[in-house]
Amino acid sequence: MATRWLGVPVLLTVSVVALVGSSAPEAGSSDTFRQLKLFGDVFERVRAEYVEDVGDEELVEAAINGMLTSLDPHSGYLDAEKYRDMQVQTKGEFGGLGIEVTMENGLVTVVSPIDDTPAHRAGIQAGDIITHIDEEPVLGLSLAEAVERMRGPVDTQIDLILQREGVEEPVEVSIERAVITISPVRHHAEDDIGYVRVTTFNEQTEQSLEDAIAELRETVTPSMKGLVLDLRNNPGGLLEQAVAIADGFLDRGEIVSTRGRHAENIQRFNARKGDLIEGLPMVVLINGGSASASEIVAGALQDQGRAIVMGTRSFGKGSVQTIMPLPGHGAMRLTTARYYTPSGTSIQAKGIVPDIVVRQSRLEVIEDGEARREDDLRGRLDNDQGGDEEVAGAPAGQAANDYQLARALDLLRGVAMFGARSSG
Repeated sequence: MATRWLGVPVLLTVSVVALVGSSAPEAGSSDTFRQLKLFGDVFERVRAEYVEDVGDEELVEAAINGMLTSLDPHSGYLDAEKYRDMQVQTKGEFGGLGIEVTMENGLVTVVSPIDDTPAHRAGIQAGDIITHIDEEPVLGLSLAEAVERMRGPVDTQIDLILQREGVEEPVEVSIERAVITISPVRHHAEDDIGYVRVTTFNEQTEQSLEDAIAELRETVTPSMKGLVLDLRNNPGGLLEQAVAIADGFLDRGEIVSTRGRHAENIQRFNARKGDLIEGLPMVVLINGGSASASEIVAGALQDQGRAIVMGTRSFGKGSVQTIMPLPGHGAMRLTTARYYTPSGTSIQAKGIVPDIVVRQSRLEVIEDGEARREDDLRGRLDNDQGGDEEVAGAPAGQAANDYQLARALDLLRGVAMFGARSSG
């Protein structure tokens, strides 16, 4: 069975190597046969005359890899071992560093580190450019080759050198490889606001979200005023899971459509009745590390007017890859469709534009000096309604160090306050 995949490029445990398979030439297509004959001639000449002996399988895979990488960065061939790795990854556990990478202008660039993994703990950031792996330059390597060098046995060390925007000197990082177990959903309460972070879309995400919402409603309800859905640095995953997460907050309407090469390949995914938080206001947080499946969720909730999207423009991966098992040869990953938000918008290479742009910043409290107030004046009138009220201070909890989250919480509390006053 084919699986539709919306993850960003390549996880460190899954490298793109080559794609075996091509459509049979149409009958009477002399051009196609000529091109296949050209390939055969070159293949035989290399086998016979190259300075070193090269295996047939290696030559074929290299040739097919070149063909596929000329199509787009997301198509590729997974040999049997790497196909097994990918199946493990979608189940939520795999071996590696816990980092998503892509190739941009010949450079291996970090899309996002995965929470609570060696890469995340080592301080690797979205946008970092990997220049050296164990002192060997990355420039000139394919994405597959770079990924393969970063893979290795659990508990072994790898040294990376990174270029980071705004930092002049190279950043040196040592990381110990580990078995990565992904917890796709995390949650807690920010006083009267629920907070849910979705880190990836694997087979466990839908159930994990439902469990998180149920626990929040038990601990925060009836005072819960809204929900923050945090999709920042979420690199994507399974299409079906993205649809399920969006459906969890929508009662009706389209979630996403996919359109392939042929008109008859259009598919539309619609919401079923039932909202996990029963219409409470929502803010969805995104940034440049939010890609693919996370963009589907943000785009659906934005277009349907279900949530305010806040943060910075997302990554912009608007294509669908189908994983096609090839008996005896692993699997083929092929870009088969583009996806479109409910308004019919393609976000390919454009991304989701937030309703409210909020860049991540460091919050600094500025003291207002020794200004005198009415209650400092001698002989002032007392307040005839009793004691002083507490004045809200700086954000507490996780929001104290997360400016974007703090702004999301402010917005939800403002909406709740306005609603309460209007109804009163």
